[in-house]
Amino acid sequence: MNYTLNQLQVFLKVTQTGSVTKAAEELHLSQPAVSIQLRNFQDQFDIPLSEIVGRRIYITDFGKEIAQSVDSILQQVAALNYKNHSFKGQLIGRLKLSTVSTSMYVLPFFLSPFMKQHKNIELIMDATNRSKVIESLEQNAVDFSLVSILPSTPAVDKLDLLENNLCLIGSGKEKFKKAPYSKNILKELPLIFREKGSGTRQVMENFIERNKLVVRRKMELTSNEAVKQAVVAGLGYSIMPLLGIKNELQNGDLQVIPVNGLPIKNIWRLIWLKGKKHSPVANAFLEHVKKTKEKIIQERFKWYEDY
Repeated sequence: MNYTLNQLQVFLKVTQTGSVTKAAEELHLSQPAVSIQLRNFQDQFDIPLSEIVGRRIYITDFGKEIAQSVDSILQQVAALNYKNHSFKGQLIGRLKLSTVSTSMYVLPFFLSPFMKQHKNIELIMDATNRSKVIESLEQNAVDFSLVSILPSTPAVDKLDLLENNLCLIGSGKEKFKKAPYSKNILKELPLIFREKGSGTRQVMENFIERNKLVVRRKMELTSNEAVKQAVVAGLGYSIMPLLGIKNELQNGDLQVIPVNGLPIKNIWRLIWLKGKKHSPVANAFLEHVKKTKEKIIQERFKWYEDY
């Protein structure tokens, strides 16, 4: 038998994703290239590793056992690479993060200097909604997650990064007075919500329920960017994090509507499973964030104080 590392990586990725197409996307290969590597790997075994039913691929019990061995082999290869680079004073490995989509206005500023300093680190980051972020954390599939609302489960350790303020936002073309409005203004405005599972939606709904407001739900959209553009276009109003609308506020496309009880304040936090043993890469990133966060906040988020 003569296995190649490429064959091992392809087979493991197919078992993890359950799809040749998804494996090809994650490995940045063409689908035919993945299929060829998978077939060449299978040809070295007398027992099927997978089977096709309909249009889906299923890993056999034998294939699952082989996948466990392949995972172990690839971890050992990664360990060898790590030892080689660490001997030369270089950091190598993967940094795996999951983050709510809104935090993409925050996290890159903490990541960029770290990734530039350590060019041999591979970054794997999934920006999604809060429920999926917590799911990845529960499955121990990531080193860290970035959230603004701490989960009730699982138990986590945390590092506070930056204040997150959510305000009532309207189109810049509308006219509103500068004095704060009563919370009852929310009863009069057509509101745009994020989808279920979104942390922004959870904060917004909690505020509405806590103040016993009956509101007009205009529409529901699946990203803060979509909500922002809908508000700019005058389709409605929303309660949104300030961090994602800096440019629109400064060029007058959006405005903050002053309301008693707003902004809603919470904290962007880097979280990880309590008791998790970090890899050298994850440890290095955590130390980097601790050392640089005050400087980054001053350099990148000073504008926040204007609102």
